[in-house]
Amino acid sequence: MTGLPARSASEGDEPTNAPATIASVQRPLHGAMWMLAAAVTFTLAMALVKFLGNSFAPAVQTFCRQVVSLIVLLPFVLAGPRRILRTSRPGYMLSRSAASSIGLILTYTSYQQLGLAQANALSFTRILFMVPLAMLILGERVMAGRVVATLIGFAGVVVVLKPWSAETIIGWASAAGIAAALLASWALIGVKSMTRDHGQMTLLAWAAVLGVIFTAPAAALEWTTPHGRDLALLGLMGLLSTVTQACYIRGMSMGDATALAPIDYTRIVFASVFGYAFFGDVPDVETLAGAAIIVGAAVFITLHSRRRVARAASIIADTP
Repeated sequence: MTGLPARSASEGDEPTNAPATIASVQRPLHGAMWMLAAAVTFTLAMALVKFLGNSFAPAVQTFCRQVVSLIVLLPFVLAGPRRILRTSRPGYMLSRSAASSIGLILTYTSYQQLGLAQANALSFTRILFMVPLAMLILGERVMAGRVVATLIGFAGVVVVLKPWSAETIIGWASAAGIAAALLASWALIGVKSMTRDHGQMTLLAWAAVLGVIFTAPAAALEWTTPHGRDLALLGLMGLLSTVTQACYIRGMSMGDATALAPIDYTRIVFASVFGYAFFGDVPDVETLAGAAIIVGAAVFITLHSRRRVARAASIIADTP
């Protein structure tokens, strides 16, 4: 799952100098509830991905998910297609959507073949990957504390994979989960710069339109036509994924992003509960311990970034 920033004025909103209303004031508790809702709907969507895995390939499921998103967004696009689809950086929009589409296919591969808790733990590494990517792509200087936290976080990945166990085979599913997290990190790196001249609806619409285009060829190679119950469940999976995005965006808009983002890690709890309830999966000690290490490192990196931004703002404010 990727979170997008709140709506920007580039979508046609008129500027206003009116005082902030109660609705516009940050409401951390309400934001936390929306974030928890996003965690629940995401886990339910991934449970459906796993349940339908025996009948539909990951590429087919991803295509269906993108089609549902496009159907949901289509009324907004048709209301103002030129305004919604206008972009100043089509090349980056194409590359980002391609990475996101491949990442979704890999994500669904991971969730189909691994336990929900283990797949969730591997997906959390997206925050860890953002540290080296920020260094390589953005040229950011990264403090020693974040580097150490990143290394500790990846040590947690090793714990989840437990290569020392004779019963463990680090195969395609685990590699797919880690690769998906890497692609998600790459896509998220540029979101902040994109929102300077692109609105939330523009980013969502392009993601849906290009997502259908990019996933269609792979889906066609493994296509199985859904009928009856399966068609309804695929539609529900796509709807839950869209609702997850909406809840995540709504929650992040109601409070401090760095304070609310760690709530997303409650997914490991819901994944453990749903995995046991629906599939009889009981996460082993290594999965839970590794997830705790990954989450702890990711939270440290998030809070460390918040303090760094606060210090920079303080320096600017004190500058005559």
